[in-house]
Amino acid sequence: MARWLRPLVGALLLLEGAAALSFLHHRYEELVQALFRVQSQCPYVTRIYSIGRSVEGRHLYVLEFSDYPGIHEPLEPEFKYVGNMHGNEVLGRELLLQLSEFLCEEYRRGNERITRLIHDTRIHIMPSMNPDGYEVAAKQGPDSNGYLTGRNNANGVDLNRNFPDLNTLMYYSREISGPNHHIPLPDNWKSQVEPETLAVIQWISSYNFVLSANLHGGAVVANYPYDKSQDQRFRSHRRTVNTPTPDDKLFQKLAKTYSYAHSWMHRGWNCGDYFADGITNGASWYSLSKGMQDFNYLYTNCFEITLELSCNKFPPEEDLERQWMANREALVAFIEEVHQGIKGMVSDENNNGIAGAVISVQGISHDITSGDMGDYFRLLLPGTYTVTASAEGYQPLSVTTTVGPAAPSLVHFQLKKEVLRKPAERKASGTRMNNKALQKKVVPRATRRGTQK
Repeated sequence: MARWLRPLVGALLLLEGAAALSFLHHRYEELVQALFRVQSQCPYVTRIYSIGRSVEGRHLYVLEFSDYPGIHEPLEPEFKYVGNMHGNEVLGRELLLQLSEFLCEEYRRGNERITRLIHDTRIHIMPSMNPDGYEVAAKQGPDSNGYLTGRNNANGVDLNRNFPDLNTLMYYSREISGPNHHIPLPDNWKSQVEPETLAVIQWISSYNFVLSANLHGGAVVANYPYDKSQDQRFRSHRRTVNTPTPDDKLFQKLAKTYSYAHSWMHRGWNCGDYFADGITNGASWYSLSKGMQDFNYLYTNCFEITLELSCNKFPPEEDLERQWMANREALVAFIEEVHQGIKGMVSDENNNGIAGAVISVQGISHDITSGDMGDYFRLLLPGTYTVTASAEGYQPLSVTTTVGPAAPSLVHFQLKKEVLRKPAERKASGTRMNNKALQKKVVPRATRRGTQK
């Protein structure tokens, strides 16, 4: 959508959906009530589920929107929003509750745009990843809340520094032509993560998420991977080393989608900082180790960005409505970005879906894989691409396709069984190391702790 149209669309949404919203801070019990209220108002297109519990036993609830809740429909992409990862960064938590009410209300009103979005997308909304930290911060309130009060979980751990460090493994793997996606986890990873982190890792391993955003506070900018710099020689405060992913231009476009649909993020000057177009590469801002957005990109098929949404980590209630109006169009527009690039089915000659098939795009050294049903989703910018599908025991197949700006191109692959060869005819298939060898070769090193993300 052209940038000049976004304010118009936002204004239309503003006129249509301002009625049923309450702009309050929600403690845990109130958050749960709000989620179940939405589910009761839209029972046919919503589902509530818990991915686990926090250290203090609070559920990590997710509200799902779909025309078939609880079911993955082939070729329908999975999207997620995660808020309140840092317990004292609360605007994202409230915005996601407002978004949930808005989607339900507009669906009931017959809003064509929202109806199409819910019918064509499986949307997962987790308002709070750190409910324990939030309760600590909420006791202080907006007026006396310290900068770090409630940031960590109940064990005092920063959840955005708690995911397995796959960046170091990836940087080394790249040097030896090793895997460029789905980097293997260390053998002892479960003993190194918090209950909330473990729940999220198991969650994103169970759903084939395509696109995601993680909502934070303390700045106003859309931050995209990599968060961790490859250059570990510099560890001084605020050392900036731009560290792009193979999908750097795509990530910039995703970040700009949010920043330009936001009322003021795209202007660049916010909170005493300047970010051109309201976006930044994470490592270019400051290097962060063991963060969630890099983990999504390196371990799953999901492209995640981090949204810093307010200078004030715990804004007063009287500011919540203004913030909602500033973010509403951006929240919807970003979900719509999941419908870009290419998608299709990978099947065998009997039309059975092939799970775990690798989808490679020539010129972009980051692959994705097909889901359990054999469907795949590859976000791409408009252009012409050569795409290859491969799976163990099958002959790889390559096609050339053109991606437009409006909707994903449908590209199916039907793979033929690989012709068995005599042992003497088989050749080695490159220099890739197996997962355990890669893990033993590289010992992840920690970088300094950041202050925002």
